[in-house]
Amino acid sequence: MRPRDAVALVALAALWGASFLFMRVAAPRFGPVPLIELRVGLAALALLPVLLAGGRLRAVRANLLPIVVVGAINSALPFSLLAFSTLSLTAGFASVLNATAPMFGALVAWLWLGDRLSAWRVAGLAIGFGGVVMLVWGKTGFKPGGSGLAVVAALLATLLYGVAANYTKRRLTGVDPLAIAAGSQVGAAAVLAPAAAWAWPRSAPPASAWAAVAALALACTAVAYILYFRLIANVGPAKAIAVTFLIPVFGILWGAVVLGEAATPRMVGACAIILAGTALTTGVLPRRAPAGAVASPARAISD
Repeated sequence: MRPRDAVALVALAALWGASFLFMRVAAPRFGPVPLIELRVGLAALALLPVLLAGGRLRAVRANLLPIVVVGAINSALPFSLLAFSTLSLTAGFASVLNATAPMFGALVAWLWLGDRLSAWRVAGLAIGFGGVVMLVWGKTGFKPGGSGLAVVAALLATLLYGVAANYTKRRLTGVDPLAIAAGSQVGAAAVLAPAAAWAWPRSAPPASAWAAVAALALACTAVAYILYFRLIANVGPAKAIAVTFLIPVFGILWGAVVLGEAATPRMVGACAIILAGTALTTGVLPRRAPAGAVASPARAISD
């Protein structure tokens, strides 16, 4: 990997890790759904020049329904669920749960697309989900004030990412990835618009919350998508997905530095276990697979 690609990889992880910080700041002021409507809507406007260039608008029109579906299950719904989770969970905690997305991608590929799982990849799933149990142990109370619903919401979001990666592989293979990224944000904004209008906050959020929205939409979504797809073009998807392993590091770091969140030993240990399981599941730690085994897709678009 060239130095500039390595810098882009770290910058992308820093942006996606910061998304949890910005959701943590803005979600209490806007509410999860209005916040994400602003996120995807502003990102769609920022990506409009990308969509209009290179014939990508024609690609979106030709694949309108699957791109809207991707917008719903890869952006609108999981972003909203993660924003809801940050009402109760720290930015670092939520970012660690987000790291399970590639494991869900492998599991969905096995159940839906019939991709074969080697013994090592099955072990990776077991290890990774064991790390999840370690992380959420004692935090799954569903009584008022508990964070059980937030944990479920975050894990459901990562499951949707896994479904979206496999749906994209099945329905949008060969379509320009930037057309999918830009078109899906437009679709996500359309899907969320009615609910966002109904849930719009009655009092005007402060300037700090609007600044967090702008950073979330423009830096963590629009710019991050462009960086991600350039990385895929320059180094390939197998290396680009390494960003998954850096996102929780930055999620924990930004939460600690900006919000004063505590990075507990259990959180750090669970993060290491989840990432080890993810590495085995996605083949980042290569093992000899049975003849004919097919690698499952990792998440196409991160948070």
